[in-house]
Amino acid sequence: MSPVRAVLFDRDGTLVHDVPYNAAPERVRPVDGAREALDALRARGVRLGVVTNQSGVARGLLTEADVRRVNKRVEELLGPFDVRAFCPHGPDDGCPCRKPRPGMILDAARQLGVDPADCVVVGDIGSDVEAACRAGAHAVLVPTPVTRPEETAAAPHVARDLPAAVRLILDGPPWETPDGPALGPYADAEHARVAPGRPPAGPHAAPPRTRRYL
Repeated sequence: MSPVRAVLFDRDGTLVHDVPYNAAPERVRPVDGAREALDALRARGVRLGVVTNQSGVARGLLTEADVRRVNKRVEELLGPFDVRAFCPHGPDDGCPCRKPRPGMILDAARQLGVDPADCVVVGDIGSDVEAACRAGAHAVLVPTPVTRPEETAAAPHVARDLPAAVRLILDGPPWETPDGPALGPYADAEHARVAPGRPPAGPHAAPPRTRRYL
């Protein structure tokens, strides 16, 4: 069994291709290799969860029922998750669960009965990494075209795609601390170890990008 007990995934841009403020289940498209990667974790006894910001609810662009329908479609395509959480609030609402705050991660860990230190959060932007670090969890960043260079440089672990992130989690470094040891043999183009640090977060650090506000 992997030393990691649970993996919590961002949804849009990480598990499925990002469709801004998606309210349509038929528009859900998993990223390449997602089902196989998740099944590999399930086969090793790792618990799985989804933690996703959905500020479109606060903006009036979709409803909580829409989010649940989309989440249901994600599960139909990618298999079951042990815990699901989404934050419906906007960036100015002060919600403790909205990433980069750690509330969703801490709550998901409680629901799973695991310590946050035994969890890995996988996401595509700096707020995913920062939320993990604030919760005392580990983080793997899977960059996409909207990921800022400084977010990649600050992430404790980086993988080129979702299957690579899962291989890193299952076979990669010991996860003693959220900014633990270097990856050793995994420090290559697929699994890059870079200097730990807290990435910038929030809508004012750079010009607007779609995922920045989800």
